[in-house]
Amino acid sequence: MEYIIIKFIHILSATFLFGTGIGTAFFMLLAYLSGNVTTLKYTTRHVVLADWIFTTPSVILQPITGIWLMLILHYPFNSLWFALVMGLYLFVGACWIPVVFIQYRLRQMVIVLDNNAPLPIQYHRLMRWWIGLGVCAFIAIIVVYWLMLSKYALTISLW
Repeated sequence: MEYIIIKFIHILSATFLFGTGIGTAFFMLLAYLSGNVTTLKYTTRHVVLADWIFTTPSVILQPITGIWLMLILHYPFNSLWFALVMGLYLFVGACWIPVVFIQYRLRQMVIVLDNNAPLPIQYHRLMRWWIGLGVCAFIAIIVVYWLMLSKYALTISLW
């Protein structure tokens, strides 16, 4: 029973992590492409909020439940699979942390703008970083999902 509950939480948090990430990215990108400052004010505020409510707990739960599942299943921590998953997870985190700070900065930049004002050059520069980091994290998360499904093919011990 414990296994099923932990696996359910792991899958659910992975779903929230991926779903919130892709959903907020979609709406943030559409708001940016609209060039509408009012839309950007609301969207950036909600994206930051969604990260706190959904993404942050999922980021915390994923390694906890994943390691717990490995312990229950007696899966080796010295496997190529685990090294790849952890490496990619850390890479995603290295992309996500700057994205969070960029989102805060973007939100602060549009809050002070008049609704008809053009976006500052710095806003466009930050959005390019936000998009680039987001694409890298998205690709890495897709690979992690694949690794979650194919872990038994990579049970090679590293030492």
